[in-house]
Amino acid sequence: MLHHLKHRLPNADTTVLFAGYQAEGTRGRSLQDGAKEIKLLGEVVPVRAKIKVFDGFSAHADQGEILRWLGTFKKAPQMTYIVHGEPPAAAALADVIRAQLKWKVEVARHQQKVALT
Repeated sequence: MLHHLKHRLPNADTTVLFAGYQAEGTRGRSLQDGAKEIKLLGEVVPVRAKIKVFDGFSAHADQGEILRWLGTFKKAPQMTYIVHGEPPAAAALADVIRAQLKWKVEVARHQQKVALT
């Protein structure tokens, strides 16, 4: 993929279409955010291609779907850890779970270790 991008991003006739979420700190996110150049395979490559995002193809559940699923649990877990998503979104989800389900929830920290019992 990187070779394709390296050779096609400089071409203004190229369109790069993202059909999924691009996490912060990734090249994909930089392209979506309008980067004018990007480092690929050790070279700085100018971005002249059109960058488009095709929303609606995420394989991830949204907040409502997650809450509906959690609501089917017969008993609340001792602790719920949010381990996915950008930090603001993870914190918001934790807040909603606390407020609506009254569960103990924590947004996991990078490389955090917990004892599961």
